[in-house]
Amino acid sequence: MSNICVIGVGYVGLVTGACLADLGNRVVCLDVVQEKIEKLKKGVLPIFEPGLEEIVRRNAEAGRLEFTTSYDEGLREAEFVYIAVGTPSGNEGEADLSYVAAAAEQVARRLAQPLILVNKSTVPIGTGDWVADIVHEHRADDVEFAVVSNPEFLREGSAVYDFTNPDRIVLGSTNRQAAERVAELYAPLQTRSIITDLRTAEMIKYASNTFLATKISFINEMANICEAVGADVLEVARGMGSDKRIGPAFLSAGLGWGGSCFPKDVKALAHIAAMHGCHPQMLRAVTEINYDQRKRVIIKLRDVLGSLRGKTVGVLGLSFKPNTDDMRDAPAVEIIHYLQNEGAQVRAYDPVAVASAQKILKNVVYSETPYAVAEGADALILVTEWNEFKQLDMQRIVRSMRQPVLFDTRNVYDPGKMKALGFIYRGIGRGYGHNGQTH
Repeated sequence: MSNICVIGVGYVGLVTGACLADLGNRVVCLDVVQEKIEKLKKGVLPIFEPGLEEIVRRNAEAGRLEFTTSYDEGLREAEFVYIAVGTPSGNEGEADLSYVAAAAEQVARRLAQPLILVNKSTVPIGTGDWVADIVHEHRADDVEFAVVSNPEFLREGSAVYDFTNPDRIVLGSTNRQAAERVAELYAPLQTRSIITDLRTAEMIKYASNTFLATKISFINEMANICEAVGADVLEVARGMGSDKRIGPAFLSAGLGWGGSCFPKDVKALAHIAAMHGCHPQMLRAVTEINYDQRKRVIIKLRDVLGSLRGKTVGVLGLSFKPNTDDMRDAPAVEIIHYLQNEGAQVRAYDPVAVASAQKILKNVVYSETPYAVAEGADALILVTEWNEFKQLDMQRIVRSMRQPVLFDTRNVYDPGKMKALGFIYRGIGRGYGHNGQTH
């Protein structure tokens, strides 16, 4: 059993801390936000993540998981300190490292026994060296420490599964022994560890996320071409994904990527590249294609309804993806703003994200059910592909709408069946329906 302190109780920090405790370690999760810690002590989580609440409860009851706002308490017996604080985007896309710096300085000032400082936050290349410099500058005594980069690859909505079933553990350090000690923490997961230098480990994280974002933007570009030439992007993606060199993952056309990782990481890597004399044209195009997808929905809606002024538009799904309440860079936010700017009245429903959405989306009518959203609406836009939307009584919905316009931005529904029910159906990249007619 190792003693671990995890600084930050957001998605990454709380999942990491709880899962490390579940592996048998003693973990103290530390955050300077008093309200978060007080709620966690009562078993109330600040985020929605399937399976996490049970793991937190089980390990807190077993005495392996504690929560505090005190650095003195959190670091008292720590052998490993994970920094898992936010690194939000700045004005030019650069990562804001102020929270990382503050955490590193607080650790340095209390450095009383040898420890390993683990960077879990997504940080620009070179941050590990910078964190080491901060600790050297602020430590009171000449206590030994090492910095290890251990980037996370957790997907919101399946973060617990991803932690316990990783494809690989990436570790970077100038001290290989320290990296190997961190690798031992993950030994129960029985996966391979890739040990490299600090900067390469940091780059692996950015390269991985920007590649996946590129794949999504690519299939959305193909979807737009499919619509223009009369092809079906679902079949195109199936044909492409069957090639083992390409694979099927991240080839779902839709509204593009959102959330806290892809948008931030693509912008950050583009900024890093530009500041080092490179010309990241592809990364800039990836971002542009992604955000253009959201505008295309409004353009299509206008083509069907004409002016949107005074129209009632229902939105199904608000979080950026299913199984989370995270609204960061959620496509629904941008789409709703566009609709409101065009003069439309917006109704919305989401299984878990309404409370989060209400903080940032105003003048929206939040409904209790999807059916209430559709009642008397001129159009319905499916934005987030929650499973419950796949089981809706679509006949009931089409009968309740003022105009049966359905925009399926995640290609959840069968175009032929929707048209047979009486919908004016629009998907993403669905050039032909089953009857051979374009729609």
